[in-house]
Amino acid sequence: MTVDEIVRRVGERSRRLASGLPVARPPLGSDFSLNGVVPAPARFRPAAVLVPLVRRAPEITVLLTQRTEDMPSHAGQIAFPGGRQQDDDADAVATALRETEEEVGLSRRFVEVVGAVDPYRTGTGYEITPIVGIVTPGFTTHADPREVADVFEVPLAHFLDEKNHRIDSRVWQGRERRYYAMPYGERYIWGATAGMLKNLHFVLTS
Repeated sequence: MTVDEIVRRVGERSRRLASGLPVARPPLGSDFSLNGVVPAPARFRPAAVLVPLVRRAPEITVLLTQRTEDMPSHAGQIAFPGGRQQDDDADAVATALRETEEEVGLSRRFVEVVGAVDPYRTGTGYEITPIVGIVTPGFTTHADPREVADVFEVPLAHFLDEKNHRIDSRVWQGRERRYYAMPYGERYIWGATAGMLKNLHFVLTS
């Protein structure tokens, strides 16, 4: 898939979502999508992540982070850079770019924002807006050691191949919970991150 195709498909979905026009529903809306009727938080706090697609040659990659083991939520998990929306953030784009600079030191001057895709609700009470951005190589990363243990890249093609999508389960709060996982080598990519990647796969291939 080319950068131009990504820009076209994501841009069109972003415009339709923003305008309230009908769109085909993505596979997942939340951590609860695969688990039937389960208790959900009473309210969801707004958050945003950047989905950084890096223009590498010969193939586009996805930049991801490994969270530190002492984070209060999603400790040790693989995630997109991002976080909770602050009162002085103008919108989800501002949140995603600010958090990316704070967490991994990726300057926004290397990021071409393409658009927002379908929001995703987590079991920890966040409604996350994924902001897709095309990243120009030449940047450097400096991980915040309080939040990020590692920064790495995975070929986008890995996530676009459904052979790499699987549904796993584990017991959480006394219940068996099912979720998507898309392992890459020794990296176990699962939960909300895999859910958002599943939705991105839908946007880019349907």
